[in-house]
Amino acid sequence: MIHLIKLAVGVRDFAHLAALQASRATAGQPLRYQTRNLPKRADELCDGGSLYWVIGGIVQARQKILGVESATREDGTRCAVLLLDPVPVQVAGHAKKAFQGWRYLEPAEAPPDLAAAGGAQAAEMPEDMRRALVGLGLL
Repeated sequence: MIHLIKLAVGVRDFAHLAALQASRATAGQPLRYQTRNLPKRADELCDGGSLYWVIGGIVQARQKILGVESATREDGTRCAVLLLDPVPVQVAGHAKKAFQGWRYLEPAEAPPDLAAAGGAQAAEMPEDMRRALVGLGLL
Protein backbone atom coordinates (compact mmCIF):
# COMPACT_ATOMS: atom_id res chain seq x y z
CA MET A 1 0.00 0.00 0.00
CA ILE A 2 1.11 3.55 -0.78
CA HIS A 3 -0.58 6.96 -0.58
CA LEU A 4 -0.45 10.16 -2.63
CA ILE A 5 -0.14 13.71 -1.32
CA LYS A 6 -1.27 16.81 -3.22
CA LEU A 7 -1.82 20.52 -2.62
CA ALA A 8 -5.47 21.59 -2.46
CA VAL A 9 -5.06 24.85 -4.38
CA GLY A 10 -7.73 27.46 -3.68
CA VAL A 11 -9.13 25.56 -0.69
CA ARG A 12 -9.39 27.56 2.55
CA ASP A 13 -9.82 24.81 5.15
CA PHE A 14 -11.17 21.32 5.75
CA ALA A 15 -14.81 22.48 5.78
CA HIS A 16 -14.31 24.18 2.40
CA LEU A 17 -12.77 20.98 0.94
CA ALA A 18 -15.65 18.88 2.27
CA ALA A 19 -18.20 21.29 0.75
CA LEU A 20 -16.42 21.32 -2.63
CA GLN A 21 -16.16 17.54 -2.76
CA ALA A 22 -19.81 17.12 -1.78
CA SER A 23 -20.88 19.45 -4.59
CA ARG A 24 -18.73 17.56 -7.13
CA ALA A 25 -19.80 14.07 -6.14
CA THR A 26 -22.58 12.45 -8.14
CA ALA A 27 -25.03 10.56 -5.96
CA GLY A 28 -23.76 7.04 -5.41
CA GLN A 29 -20.70 7.49 -7.64
CA PRO A 30 -17.05 7.87 -6.65
CA LEU A 31 -15.56 11.34 -6.97
CA ARG A 32 -13.32 11.66 -10.04
CA TYR A 33 -10.04 13.58 -9.81
CA GLN A 34 -8.08 14.07 -13.02
CA THR A 35 -4.27 14.29 -13.08
CA ARG A 36 -1.82 14.41 -15.95
CA ASN A 37 0.43 11.51 -14.97
CA LEU A 38 -0.67 7.93 -14.39
CA PRO A 39 0.86 6.66 -11.13
CA LYS A 40 3.20 3.74 -11.82
CA ARG A 41 2.22 2.28 -8.43
CA ALA A 42 -1.53 2.35 -9.14
CA ASP A 43 -2.05 -1.20 -7.84
CA GLU A 44 -0.58 -0.21 -4.47
CA LEU A 45 -2.75 2.93 -4.36
CA CYS A 46 -5.88 0.83 -4.85
CA ASP A 47 -4.83 -1.51 -2.04
CA GLY A 48 -5.99 0.81 0.77
CA GLY A 49 -4.21 4.01 -0.27
CA SER A 50 -5.53 7.53 0.19
CA LEU A 51 -5.00 10.94 -1.39
CA TYR A 52 -3.79 13.33 1.34
CA TRP A 53 -4.60 17.01 0.87
CA VAL A 54 -2.27 19.85 1.91
CA ILE A 55 -4.40 22.90 2.76
CA GLY A 56 -2.69 26.15 3.71
CA GLY A 57 0.68 24.46 4.23
CA ILE A 58 -0.70 21.72 6.51
CA VAL A 59 -1.76 18.16 5.67
CA GLN A 60 -5.39 18.33 6.81
CA ALA A 61 -7.45 15.70 5.01
CA ARG A 62 -7.42 12.43 3.12
CA GLN A 63 -9.75 10.62 0.75
CA LYS A 64 -9.59 6.89 0.11
CA ILE A 65 -8.52 5.98 -3.43
CA LEU A 66 -11.07 3.54 -4.85
CA GLY A 67 -9.49 3.12 -8.28
CA VAL A 68 -7.15 4.53 -10.92
CA GLU A 69 -8.14 4.70 -14.58
CA SER A 70 -6.40 5.81 -17.75
CA ALA A 71 -8.40 8.38 -19.73
CA THR A 72 -8.18 10.88 -22.58
CA ARG A 73 -8.92 14.58 -22.17
CA GLU A 74 -11.06 16.57 -24.59
CA ASP A 75 -7.90 17.87 -26.31
CA GLY A 76 -6.73 14.29 -26.96
CA THR A 77 -3.98 14.15 -24.33
CA ARG A 78 -3.80 11.14 -22.05
CA CYS A 79 -4.40 11.51 -18.33
CA ALA A 80 -5.20 9.51 -15.23
CA VAL A 81 -8.41 9.60 -13.22
CA LEU A 82 -8.34 8.86 -9.51
CA LEU A 83 -11.64 7.55 -8.18
CA LEU A 84 -12.03 8.87 -4.63
CA ASP A 85 -14.37 8.27 -1.75
CA PRO A 86 -16.48 11.46 -1.84
CA VAL A 87 -16.22 12.04 1.92
CA PRO A 88 -12.89 13.52 3.10
CA VAL A 89 -11.52 12.47 6.49
CA GLN A 90 -9.82 15.02 8.73
CA VAL A 91 -6.27 14.03 9.76
CA ALA A 92 -3.95 15.11 12.57
CA GLY A 93 -2.09 17.52 10.34
CA HIS A 94 1.53 18.45 10.09
CA ALA A 95 3.26 21.22 8.18
CA LYS A 96 4.24 20.52 4.57
CA LYS A 97 6.10 22.82 2.19
CA ALA A 98 4.58 23.57 -1.20
CA PHE A 99 5.42 21.34 -4.17
CA GLN A 100 4.07 20.80 -7.68
CA GLY A 101 1.89 17.90 -8.76
CA TRP A 102 1.49 14.91 -6.48
CA ARG A 103 4.00 12.81 -4.58
CA TYR A 104 3.95 9.32 -3.17
CA LEU A 105 3.53 9.20 0.60
CA GLU A 106 4.73 6.16 2.53
CA PRO A 107 2.22 4.82 5.10
CA ALA A 108 4.71 5.41 7.94
CA GLU A 109 4.82 9.13 7.02
CA ALA A 110 1.05 9.57 6.69
CA PRO A 111 -0.65 11.46 9.52
CA PRO A 112 -3.29 9.50 11.45
CA ASP A 113 -6.97 10.33 11.23
CA LEU A 114 -7.84 13.09 13.69
CA ALA A 115 -10.45 10.93 15.46
CA ALA A 116 -8.03 7.98 15.77
CA ALA A 117 -5.32 10.26 17.16
CA GLY A 118 -7.61 11.27 20.02
CA GLY A 119 -8.28 14.55 18.30
CA ALA A 120 -11.92 15.05 19.19
CA GLN A 121 -10.97 18.24 21.03
CA ALA A 122 -8.71 19.37 18.18
CA ALA A 123 -11.52 18.75 15.69
CA GLU A 124 -13.72 21.16 17.64
CA MET A 125 -11.09 23.93 17.75
CA PRO A 126 -11.37 26.90 15.43
CA GLU A 127 -9.40 26.27 12.24
CA ASP A 128 -6.98 29.17 12.85
CA MET A 129 -6.13 27.92 16.35
CA ARG A 130 -5.54 24.35 15.18
CA ARG A 131 -3.38 25.58 12.29
CA ALA A 132 -1.27 27.72 14.67
CA LEU A 133 -0.80 24.81 17.08
CA VAL A 134 0.20 22.48 14.25
CA GLY A 135 2.66 25.10 12.99
CA LEU A 136 4.23 25.21 16.46
CA GLY A 137 4.42 21.41 16.59
CA LEU A 138 1.98 21.20 19.50
CA LEU A 139 -0.65 19.14 17.69
